[in-house]
Formats: sequence, structure tokens, C-alpha cells
Amino acid sequence: MSNSSDSLTRILIVDDHPVVRAGLTSMLGTQAQLKVIGSVSNGEEAIETLRKNDVDILLLDLRMPGMNGIDTLLALKSNGINVRAIILTSFETDEDIYRAVQAGAQGYLLKDTPLKEMVEAIRTVCAGKRYIPRQIASRLAERMMRTNLTARELEILGMLAKGLTNRQIGHALGISQNTVRNHANSVIEKLDVSDRTEAATTAIQRGLISPDD
Repeated sequence: MSNSSDSLTRILIVDDHPVVRAGLTSMLGTQAQLKVIGSVSNGEEAIETLRKNDVDILLLDLRMPGMNGIDTLLALKSNGINVRAIILTSFETDEDIYRAVQAGAQGYLLKDTPLKEMVEAIRTVCAGKRYIPRQIASRLAERMMRTNLTARELEILGMLAKGLTNRQIGHALGISQNTVRNHANSVIEKLDVSDRTEAATTAIQRGLISPDD
């Protein structure tokens, strides 16, 4: 990977929306020292392209059919493919940000980011540094300080969000109402909220659970 000031920064765009890929390609193509070497629609195509081409920066959509952005980052690691990735997405829940950074993303931008900031992010990440906007970085720091919810707590949290009672949850999971209550109290404490209703609302807002689950 070449990052010297007199060389082109080679970019691969990964997004399942053709209009987004075309727009980014056109926009970045106007910038000196940036070269879009290609654009693909999913993680599988990205990995295949990276095996055949030298790429400095991956602009990676977070949510795509099949292999999503997180899966793509993990696949790059497991395949020993060395490329610096910037997540470029419409989503910014705490959990999305956290999972992307944990999976190896060096940057995180929203798709409505101005061109000037996007170019700055590309150059910063290409130089070996992270680029995470201040408002996103503060939320990431808060998320990383919170203790992770266990799989059982997430399961119960999803049921609470549907309005199930302790009795109903206990029956569904084969555990006592007291055990359900203990898990619910633990969730409330970890999320730093006042009650189970706020816990469910907060969890959905942060991307911990989906309202459709």
C-alpha cells in the first residue's frame, strides 16, 4: 500500500445501491490524488476485487444483502487481506458504530457527509490514523464503557420490547419469574435507565435489538 504524498490513493466502493456507487465515483473522481479503481455491490465482490487489485481505502456500506459491512470486515481479516476501511452508511446507532470499529473499521462516516470532510477522512485513514467524527466518537466511547449484555439478557430484552410479562417470558424460556426479574434488573442497570419500558426504547434506539424481532 502506497500512501506517499505524490501517489494516488486507490479506492474501492462497496454499496448495494447503483446510484450511490455512481455518485461517489463521480464525486471522488474530481479530487486530485484520489482514484476510484472500481465499485461493487456486495462483500463477496469486494473480496474478489481486493484479491486482484491493490487498494488503499475501502468505502464500505454497512447494511447490504448477503455479506454485510461487518461480515466483510471480518472476512478481510480471516483472508489476510490488508486494506483500510471506512464505513459509509446511513445508520449511526451505537451498536452499529461499536460493531464496525470492533470488526476493524478505521473510519465511520454518514452518507450525507460533505465531500470536503469525506476527502479529509480518506486521507487521514490512508495515513494510518482513525477518522471518526466527534459526535460519533463520543457515542462510541460511551458504548465501549458499558458492560455488554449477555445473550440471555438480549433475548429477554427483545421479549420485554414486545410487551411480554415476566410470567410469559419465564414460560417461553423455561425459567422462573424471579430469574426473569433478575435479568430485567440487570439490563436496566447496564443500560443506565429507570425501567423496562425505557430499557426497550433505549435498546431499539441504540441498535441492540430490532423492533421487528
